[in-house]
Amino acid sequence: MSVLAAFRFHGTLTKIYFCTVITFCSLYAAQPIQPVFQQEFSLSSLQAILFTTLMMLPLGFAPMFYGVLLESLSARLIVRTAILLLGVLELVFSLTDNYLLLLALRGLQGMVIPAILTSLVSYISFTATREDVQTAVARYIAATILGGFLGRFLSGLFTDLFGWRFFFFLLGLLLIWGFFLLRTLEKDANLEYSRPKFAEVTELVRQPQFFWLYCTIFAVFFVFAGLLNLLPFQLKAINPAFRETGIGFMYFGYVMGILVSLNVRRMISLFGSETRVAMAGLFLYIIGIGGFMIPDHRAMFIAMFVFCTGMFMAHSLLSGYINTLARSKKGIANGVYISFYYLGGTIGSFAPGVLYEHFGWKFFLLSLMLMVGGAIGCLLRLQRAAAMLMANEDEGGRP
Repeated sequence: MSVLAAFRFHGTLTKIYFCTVITFCSLYAAQPIQPVFQQEFSLSSLQAILFTTLMMLPLGFAPMFYGVLLESLSARLIVRTAILLLGVLELVFSLTDNYLLLLALRGLQGMVIPAILTSLVSYISFTATREDVQTAVARYIAATILGGFLGRFLSGLFTDLFGWRFFFFLLGLLLIWGFFLLRTLEKDANLEYSRPKFAEVTELVRQPQFFWLYCTIFAVFFVFAGLLNLLPFQLKAINPAFRETGIGFMYFGYVMGILVSLNVRRMISLFGSETRVAMAGLFLYIIGIGGFMIPDHRAMFIAMFVFCTGMFMAHSLLSGYINTLARSKKGIANGVYISFYYLGGTIGSFAPGVLYEHFGWKFFLLSLMLMVGGAIGCLLRLQRAAAMLMANEDEGGRP
């Protein structure tokens, strides 16, 4: 790659990372201010958390249903159209006063976001050189984590300063700016996307090592989404005067994902295998949930760091381990992983709210601990299944 071409490529990556951060800000902006929606529109907590659930739901099905679109059109056309549409929807959202229309807009935004994210990461993968692609994708993941935190924190901050509508209006303008920034993407960068067939997916899920891995990550993100989605309501219950800026800042522990993702290899060397790192992460997960039992926002702030470290240890290692297990059709294996991940998050962002509303915070946390216990059981079965697979391969490879 020439110096000029390298400069252009890295300049394009900067624009891609910017759009990634803004997109994830849009995905999670409503989460810390759901109590504001609850009060303004006279909603129950279950009705209020739908603002996050509806955004997340399409991500669980995207790998299965976006195939036709992604096989036939260029990344440049898909991502620019989707970002423009998301920006317009954010502007309309910021000006809307009807609860059902707001929910409908969030659902439409959720349908657009998978097209943006899939296009951006695929563009990175297929345009970067072999030497650059791993670093570029790692930075993309860091951008998703940064966007997740900034979306929550800035939403709370700007809600306190200017009202909840301001940040969504600002996001709309930034997304439209992203539409113009990405005009420099190569026009002929098509996505080499393989749309999974239902039979291929079922065949994959029937294999024990994949089944238990998918069940583990489903439970992991179920718990993560559940706690982060209901935390604002509990903070308000502890102290009704607790401001939205403080709620947004409570998610600061989320940035532990960046540190974890940058030290994956070191953790594998320290613990000896991917599954051992994931197991350590799950035990940290339980400790973090226990910290949220303390009815004090300072204790909860510290608990968030432990909780997020545990989650990202499990997620970072399992998302890489899937490629070790998949000898072929890695694209399908990864697509199903993403589906289980976001389906767990979608259900987890809503279903535990029933327990919280009827039985309270501590019972809700105990149910999350039970779910993590289930994830530990699935991970143990995954370890056994993977060991049997390796033993069979060794047996079959002997002369």
